[in-house]
Amino acid sequence: MGKPKFSRKKYETPSHPWQEDRIKAENELIKKYGLKNKREIWKAQTHLRNYRGQSRELLAKVRGGEPQSKKESDQLLMHLSRMNILPPNSTLDDVLALNIESILSRRLQTLTYIKGLASTPDQARQLITHGHIAIGDRRVTVPGYMVTKSEEGEISYTSDSALNDLMHPARPRGDYKAPPAKKDTKPKEEAKEKKAEEKPAEPAPETKEETPTEEKPVEEPPKEPEQKEEPTEEQPSAEPEPSEETPPESPKEEKSPEDGNKETEEKSKEGGN
Repeated sequence: MGKPKFSRKKYETPSHPWQEDRIKAENELIKKYGLKNKREIWKAQTHLRNYRGQSRELLAKVRGGEPQSKKESDQLLMHLSRMNILPPNSTLDDVLALNIESILSRRLQTLTYIKGLASTPDQARQLITHGHIAIGDRRVTVPGYMVTKSEEGEISYTSDSALNDLMHPARPRGDYKAPPAKKDTKPKEEAKEKKAEEKPAEPAPETKEETPTEEKPVEEPPKEPEQKEEPTEEQPSAEPEPSEETPPESPKEEKSPEDGNKETEEKSKEGGN
């Protein structure tokens, strides 16, 4: 029995402290269900070990034909169905197929998160320990409380909790509704009206806009040398053209009248002789 001040352990620790596969699996369960430490996992494993041990013993007794074994098996299955761990009309073989997650999923912390009363499992644990979660009219502050099937639909916020307000920012994002922004619209409208009044009264921006227009013709002179260079390149091409055409044309024009007169004079002289 022991002393009431020092209660005995309700769980069994692992047989070996350093097992890599077991440590990795326990760390994943802690993150998934938001557990505080591995002691909560070991408690769930102890419950599961007891259920499976009872089912193995009862299977052996039922095969032996003992009448008491049938009553005990019915009580075990009724208890598991009341806790919503197994569906009704299940058998002892279904008890052997249970795993640790089927036990952890019945904790108050997990159901608070599943029902949407908290945004994360860690927040669900915080709300329970701070007294914001109740089952019916009874406040429960134990995150590891095993919820029965009948109590599952009665999980809600306590009557005096501030989270009953839909505008509370600590509620899940699906339930949270931002307050209307009517108060913020007035200062914004006043600021817009002030800006509209100040814009026509300011002459400074007009002068600043004119200054770049005046500077534009100043930037054009560098384009002139480019235009001057183009005719300079064309000049040598224009000069040789008349020089090439003039020599053949000039002798023809000069020779044609003079040569014609000389030939006529010579013919006239020869005819006189």
